[in-house]
Amino acid sequence: MAKKIVNKKQSKTKVNANKYENQISELKTKLKEEEDKFLRLFAEFENYKKRTTKERIELFKTANQELMLSILPVIDDFERAIDQSIKSKDDIDGFILIKNKFFEILKSKGLSPIDISIGDKFDSETHEAISQIKSEKKNIGKVIEVIEKGYTLGDKIIRYPKVIVGN
Repeated sequence: MAKKIVNKKQSKTKVNANKYENQISELKTKLKEEEDKFLRLFAEFENYKKRTTKERIELFKTANQELMLSILPVIDDFERAIDQSIKSKDDIDGFILIKNKFFEILKSKGLSPIDISIGDKFDSETHEAISQIKSEKKNIGKVIEVIEKGYTLGDKIIRYPKVIVGN
């Protein structure tokens, strides 16, 4: 009878041991899942910080874009007035001084003109063709006339140069 009692105790101990091993296994599984969730959440947060930092830097670079775009026609008008007034030297000096001062202020805020010349190869990524005219064979696909200058604010093109292209 003593053997039966010992066997029952061993049997209960084995059942309890199996029960505890199952609980330990479940807890280990849950722990691994929680660690995985934590690592994913941490990585997602790090990506969020990087993305918002990048967006903030981009925002600061182009914060004045609307202002710059609204001021550009004034520069265009100054340039047209200077072109028309070249004959009268006295009138033009004031225009030139105002335009230069105004442009230097814009330049200090990150605005710069896109360099383009007559005869440059037309590039649809950086130029806006407003017209095509027939031209000599050597001028096909090249800029014939620059109608309006293009400008960048930082590294971003905010206004493409408007050009006439040879066809």
